[in-house]
Amino acid sequence: MFTGIITDIGRVRAIVPGGDTGFTIATAYDTREIAIGASIACSGVCLTVTDRGEGWFAVQVSAETLARSTLGRWREGSPVNLERALRLGDELGGHILSGHVDCVAEIVARRPEGDSLRFVFEVAAPYDKAIAPKGSVALDGVSLTVNEVEGRRFGVNIIPHTQACTTFGAAAIGDLVNLEIDVLARYVARLLGKDLT
Repeated sequence: MFTGIITDIGRVRAIVPGGDTGFTIATAYDTREIAIGASIACSGVCLTVTDRGEGWFAVQVSAETLARSTLGRWREGSPVNLERALRLGDELGGHILSGHVDCVAEIVARRPEGDSLRFVFEVAAPYDKAIAPKGSVALDGVSLTVNEVEGRRFGVNIIPHTQACTTFGAAAIGDLVNLEIDVLARYVARLLGKDLT
């Protein structure tokens, strides 16, 4: 489990194609503290650490994950929002996330608003129905509050701290981001017989 509070921006160091694609990610984390088999959210996607060394860790990504997320577009040097898995007693700073990405959303607008940046995203049906004004959403692993929803589009504000500590500081119109809907919305949809897959 995660909360959407990013604690490092890593970089893709190497990509190894195969039955499952391997990624090596450079990080500022003390990798001696990362166990093989540990979970790390990489731009919102929960991935299992398969190897590690000083300043890096490796993961393997299935075809399903590549199809549902932006990971298939990663290249060497791509920035990656990183969050270690929660431990008992950790502060719950954002909202509860599983790291199970539902789909991708596209940035369709970006403009200054005070000291913040206002982003507008567009998401495909049926996921748009699971996003609510003043609700929570995770975009590239970042816990954010939805400002407004208009059809398949919704807006969020990115404050200066979040711009500096995540990949959103350099995000541009046309970029795709990983979207995880709020877990409560997922279960409500299921109870109502609405399929979000």
